[in-house]
Amino acid sequence: MTQIKFSKMHGCGNDFMVIDAVNQNLQLTSEFIQRWSNRHTGVGFDQLLIVEPTTNENARLKYRIFNADGGEVGQCGNGARCFAAFVKRIGLVDTQQFWVETKYGLLQLCQHADGQVTVDMGFPQFAPKDIPCLVAEEKIAYPLNVNGQLMNYSVISFGNPHCVLFADDINSIDLGFMAQTITAEKIFPQGVNLGFAQVISSEQINLRVHERGVGETLACGSGACAAVVTGIRLNKLAPKVEVNLTGGKVTVAWEGEGYSVKMTGPAEHVYDGTINV
Repeated sequence: MTQIKFSKMHGCGNDFMVIDAVNQNLQLTSEFIQRWSNRHTGVGFDQLLIVEPTTNENARLKYRIFNADGGEVGQCGNGARCFAAFVKRIGLVDTQQFWVETKYGLLQLCQHADGQVTVDMGFPQFAPKDIPCLVAEEKIAYPLNVNGQLMNYSVISFGNPHCVLFADDINSIDLGFMAQTITAEKIFPQGVNLGFAQVISSEQINLRVHERGVGETLACGSGACAAVVTGIRLNKLAPKVEVNLTGGKVTVAWEGEGYSVKMTGPAEHVYDGTINV
């Protein structure tokens, strides 16, 4: 049996177990992840973040993300902020700004003096094959019939697939039912993160997100970026938007096609612990 050190962190309530696999030998299995993620008998988290060495000469470290069900994913905006704060706190990096390797590609992180972290989320992908989404052609919005009610959804990827819908009152939405409805359409072969956004003004939205492999979370950073970019493309939002999530706030900025998306928000350390493997 081996003891592994970890930290518990959260970004706007989206919580993580973070493990330094640079200085520790970690043999990871989906069974371990599912056991650790259990909120009654384990550590409890939405995602597990793993810090590893990188062979990419342009990056300082490698960053891997696993959902609570054990599946590996390519992007997590709140997790990226917590990752940045974690590696700075334990001394794996000594600069405010640095690049990390992810499954999705290189990611630029910048930690500010006030504790906020800015993540350059990269360029949004809209082509159905890049999401992936099994639709005939690329559109800004697609129709969806839900119990006789016609709704429009948009699809976008930041290394993980997102489906975004806008509603007048997101608190009246049965998010679990909608996630099942979208899944039943069988147009997302790798599953999808479902976000419902409510426009407060051109510079502010409310957002709820149901994440694949997790369920509804208090916050989703890439979901916030997906909602803002979609809103900008639909001429609903300004280039810089405050996103009110259930667990807190982040700011997302996008200047349009050809520009990367920047997200800024908090990263909180909760506690350090050890677990037997």
